Amino acid sequence: MKVFLAASLFFLSSITFAEDPLPELEIKKIDDGVYLYTAYEKIEGWGLVGSNGLVVLDNKDAYLIDTPISAPNTEKLVKWIDAQGFTAKASISTHFHSDSTGGIAFLNSKSIPTYASKQTNKLLENKGEVQATHSFTKNPFWLVNKKIEVFYPGAGHTRDNLVVWMPEKKILFGGCFVKPEGLGNLGDAVIEDWPASAEKLIARYSSATLVVPGHGKIGDASLLTKTKQRAVEAVAAKK
Repeated sequence: MKVFLAASLFFLSSITFAEDPLPELEIKKIDDGVYLYTAYEKIEGWGLVGSNGLVVLDNKDAYLIDTPISAPNTEKLVKWIDAQGFTAKASISTHFHSDSTGGIAFLNSKSIPTYASKQTNKLLENKGEVQATHSFTKNPFWLVNKKIEVFYPGAGHTRDNLVVWMPEKKILFGGCFVKPEGLGNLGDAVIEDWPASAEKLIARYSSATLVVPGHGKIGDASLLTKTKQRAVEAVAAKK
């Protein structure tokens, strides 16, 4: 009887855990015309993961820097944009992983232009995933002239990882390239290139007052130096 009761309690607790709702999409203002969003998803092997992105305004036009990992959260984000009286003008995905591209299909279905590098679109195609409707090879690429710059520093977290710079605000969205506390998922990483790529960011964006990583807390330009240090340590560990 005791064994049956224990098994029943375990089964019920498993159901409860499985049905625990995900935290709601979080959106907060971090500067005039710049909003940080954090979307949550349970990822196998990692548990509950919060992924950061930005909504950047150019007057009333809103640009999504990365998309939430899921279509429902992407839809919530677009509805929030609409509710503020803004217009979702376009998105840019900084690499091919789903925490950057998971909302592309929804945005495409709403005829909201989606952008990714040619390299990212090719990697999405190889995975059989929905691609962005626009691709580019220029480096840097200006999503909005003089306001939203997209830059490829070289391989690191992935072969295609980009960063996004808002020069007027001195805000850098480092995405999943920026890993100050640990390099995290290395499944598609190019560890040997990461230190040099990080050095390019340090040289180019040392004036950043805010650096937004793909996961975790916002910081300053020291997040770039810490990322380089983690990458150097990872290269040394491989030798």
